[in-house]
Amino acid sequence: MELKRLTQMAMLSALGVLGSLFIWIPLGVAKAFPVQHAINVISAVLFGPVGAGVVALVTALIRIFTGTGSLLAIPGSVLGAVLAGLLYRYTRRSGFAAIGEFVGTGVLASLVAVPYAAIFMGTQVGAFFFMPGFMASSATGAILGLVIWHFLERSKVALPVN
Repeated sequence: MELKRLTQMAMLSALGVLGSLFIWIPLGVAKAFPVQHAINVISAVLFGPVGAGVVALVTALIRIFTGTGSLLAIPGSVLGAVLAGLLYRYTRRSGFAAIGEFVGTGVLASLVAVPYAAIFMGTQVGAFFFMPGFMASSATGAILGLVIWHFLERSKVALPVN
């Protein structure tokens, strides 16, 4: 069972990396990736908060190392994935995973990104600078993830592991 879970996590990370090559939204010093947010919702339902956080972190690190993502990929994906996993764990409703992704990334991560960008990127911006882009990306991705999850669930392709 553990090998199957790790394989699924690796495949979702790979899809997140590949998706970032084709669909992204420019945000000045950063780029937003709705596919990552969709993967976060699916990972949250399948693996819970820790597994979703690991998938998001691995995806972000690969994107950073390959030059397809900025350092903002870490807070921009991990916080949403973890909150999505927590909300799904406590409600068992995929819609709450999507809400967790939006709040975790669109609100919390966009605020964390301001001091993070100042420390790690040397970029000084206003408190709400990243919020519109992060919200647009996470809302689009969360809805996409929810639609994909319902399709997978209905087709019996994927069932929650946690």
